[in-house]
Amino acid sequence: MSLPHAILTALLEKPSSGLELTRRFDKSIGYFWSATHQQIYRELGRLESEGYIRALPSEQPARGQKKSYEVLPAGRDELARWTSASQDPRPMRDTMLLRLRASAVVGTAGIETDLRRHLDLHQRQLSEYEQIQKRDFPPGKDAPQDRLRHLVLRAGIDLETFWTQWLTHALDEFEHLDEQSPAPEAVLETAPEAVPDAVPEDVRE
Repeated sequence: MSLPHAILTALLEKPSSGLELTRRFDKSIGYFWSATHQQIYRELGRLESEGYIRALPSEQPARGQKKSYEVLPAGRDELARWTSASQDPRPMRDTMLLRLRASAVVGTAGIETDLRRHLDLHQRQLSEYEQIQKRDFPPGKDAPQDRLRHLVLRAGIDLETFWTQWLTHALDEFEHLDEQSPAPEAVLETAPEAVPDAVPEDVRE
């Protein structure tokens, strides 16, 4: 997903000002596609200049008044084009997994503490997602739009469930590891014994 398409999605759901949009990102789309407030405002200007959105007319224009934006037909068409296009899944890149692999050769100092911190963060995020699910998707709320939005939330719940389970397993493994040991020393190659200089052949008289 790209930021302009995330913004088009949010504005099609509800026309909003830049400030309202940043707040909505923080509470919904930002969970799976984060962006700074500066990035959002910059992208709004770009989408407006490209004819994908427009600022809603105000009956009482005033200096400093927040502009609200809505999506134009060209913006809806672009979002539909992007949604229907084929995309490959992104390869996984996770710093913690790389650090864990590296700890196998340089030692595990600090890793276990950070694993516990990550576990706490994922448990908190999982709890937050479950509260959102209980609040926003009660039994019987099964309109097509709601089912699709719930599906996105379920992805977050399943992902956080995976990480909490994996981190718990990782910490259990650490309990069975020997105490931290220094990194294995490089094996020095034994230098070959010096070969004596060849003895010159006797010179015949």
